[in-house]
Amino acid sequence: MTGTPDWTRLPDLACRSVGGSVVWANDESFAERENLILKPEPRYATYTFGHKGQVYDGWETRRRREPGEDRAIVRLGLPGVIRGVVVDTAFFKGNYPPFASVEATSARGYPAPGELTGWEAVVPKSPLGGDRKHYFEVTARRRYTHVRLTVYPDGGVARLRVFGSPVVDPELVVPEAFDLAAAENGASVTGCSNMFYGDPGNLIAPDRATVMGEGWETARRRDDGNDWVEVELAAPGVIRLAELDTSHFKGNAPGWASVRGRDARTGAEFDVLPRTRLQPDTRHRFRVDGVPEATHVRLDIYPDGGMARLRLIGGLTAEGLDVITRRYRELL
Repeated sequence: MTGTPDWTRLPDLACRSVGGSVVWANDESFAERENLILKPEPRYATYTFGHKGQVYDGWETRRRREPGEDRAIVRLGLPGVIRGVVVDTAFFKGNYPPFASVEATSARGYPAPGELTGWEAVVPKSPLGGDRKHYFEVTARRRYTHVRLTVYPDGGVARLRVFGSPVVDPELVVPEAFDLAAAENGASVTGCSNMFYGDPGNLIAPDRATVMGEGWETARRRDDGNDWVEVELAAPGVIRLAELDTSHFKGNAPGWASVRGRDARTGAEFDVLPRTRLQPDTRHRFRVDGVPEATHVRLDIYPDGGMARLRLIGGLTAEGLDVITRRYRELL
């Protein structure tokens, strides 16, 4: 596949920043396996030598002198449906693997790497080139918890990206206290006015942002309008607490913000949080009372700027819990 597919806008289920981990590799003689799932793009500096040779920002195995192949297993930080995989051989020019494949499996609990079974091919053995990104669309529609990258016979891969849609386990859901806007629970961004400096998907990512670049930020407006982002909630629910976090945005936080709710089943729209003044670099939390059931929300910021996170804590309705449960069971 060439170009940049639309599915690369989805969350990276394997990324370290969402809790992914490279739990095993059979070899990492030249470069550590943990580099595979780092969020930043790979870097390279010439004549940077360590005890194992030139330092590479990726996973690199030794040169094989016997038949076989090398493997690494990644536990997804966000279990879910995989829509596409990127195998990036950035800066590996004379030492990239000529072929690679990706398998996936679904496991309950927290098994050790050697206990994982039921591997299914999601990317068949495919040719690779040096110093480039390879895009592979995945058609399997199952919920996976782990992936296994195999390189044939050896070599280096800078990054492994596993893009898809998170699917939460209903056994881990507390219906009365649920983040309706969290990507890890199944929420998604469906539209925004501008994402010049930062992806709106960052708003609903797990954990708190550690730097400004981990939030959503728009260009400076030179008109009378304002910027906005729309989120489809993980399931129908009633919002009881809204958190608007401008952490790390100091000279570029919005001056004000509002949140509007919508019920796609009836077309009803309503205020969740009226236009409210914000402070820079601040985690704002607002109690919300008497709000109807919602399936979508729209966050408006005035006039522009950046925000780190949006959290909408509330209760799942009976229908909402059924949506979460059916989504999970249909993908087993």
